[in-house]
Amino acid sequence: MTRTNEPEGLVKEPDEPEFTSIEICAGAGGQAIGLHQAGFGHLALVEIDQYAVDTLKQNIKEHDAWAWERTHCDVLSADVKDFDPYEHLTKGAELLKGRELDLLAGGVPCPPFSHAGKQLGKADERDLFPRMLDLVGILNPRAVMIENVRGIKDPKFSDYRDYIEATLQGGSYRGDDGHLVTVEGKGLNYTVCKWDVLEASDFGVPQLRPRAILVAFRNDVIKDLKYEWPTATHEEPVSVADALEESMRERYEKYFEGTYSDQAQKAFARWLRKAQERDAELKGKGGGIAPTLVGGSKKHGGADLGPSRAKAAWKQLGVSGMGVANDIDTCAKKESQKRDLLGQDGPMLTVRQAAIIQGFPEEWEFSGGKTAQYRQVGNAFPPPVAKAVGESIIDVLKAASERKQKKG
Repeated sequence: MTRTNEPEGLVKEPDEPEFTSIEICAGAGGQAIGLHQAGFGHLALVEIDQYAVDTLKQNIKEHDAWAWERTHCDVLSADVKDFDPYEHLTKGAELLKGRELDLLAGGVPCPPFSHAGKQLGKADERDLFPRMLDLVGILNPRAVMIENVRGIKDPKFSDYRDYIEATLQGGSYRGDDGHLVTVEGKGLNYTVCKWDVLEASDFGVPQLRPRAILVAFRNDVIKDLKYEWPTATHEEPVSVADALEESMRERYEKYFEGTYSDQAQKAFARWLRKAQERDAELKGKGGGIAPTLVGGSKKHGGADLGPSRAKAAWKQLGVSGMGVANDIDTCAKKESQKRDLLGQDGPMLTVRQAAIIQGFPEEWEFSGGKTAQYRQVGNAFPPPVAKAVGESIIDVLKAASERKQKKG
């Protein structure tokens, strides 16, 4: 892990980023990482889960790349419904008051729209689209990015999408009584440039993870400019075999000598062969990528790799989806290798390997016990996808700034 060990006198104040953002429902930082890599400096990351808050604070504290955020970013443990940016920010307060916020982003809760749930939509108490729209009105950012599951694009939610778009840019939507409701004026004075689905595997994430993303710009920003939706960075998906071979070998090598030598070597070879064969079988049809990781909820028991269909897909990749493995050191300490590595259905994934499947950088650490860590990973937005969307937003913001400079 990268740590800040420079002598105090040699520590240089990091440059202020050209673009700033505030993110709600930040989770363990998947979207924050991607937006940071794209070029945004975070003024605030708001999250209700304390384990995820601890994860964000820990990584910002320990990584040199986040030095600016250490001084200027408030990581807030708060319910978004109670979040008041002008009251609750301390580190980022002066910057928020002194310059325009460039981006308000958030992966609002997915359960109201997920195919895995009841799809209650706006009737679900966890729906935070209205609060996101409230914050757009309060902060008036130059750009807005909202991420959710693909289910939000289902026909049954068309009226709700109309309400969201009308609130942002004006127009009409069908109310609860079935009558059309017209938003006066131009709504919040934004233009929704795109609301579509991106597939994570198109951006090097070894997983089937479609995400619906809304991108909007304030009217005075987008004006005569054109927004370009991100295009795939990978022609062929990265397979689970390629993504996990190194980490899987590291786990098995611990047992290549001694009591489990023969068993461990055969088990590793069997996993690799199965994962590679599955990839070869699916060449041109999506490749040997993982099914969608799910984090589950606090209402349910320990972590595993999802419903029966997902577990079956993992089995075809040589992985047991019946639980999450201990890390290498804990496995050795607890002698859980028979469960974690040598089971008849193949190895279980560690939290670190699940993070690889989500596209997290290797150095990003997660707080809490194994189940809490896995839930943070499983509920995350893949950083490479967030980075691609962030870069597409910055292209417009830069062009708008250049236009403003030319006009003097």
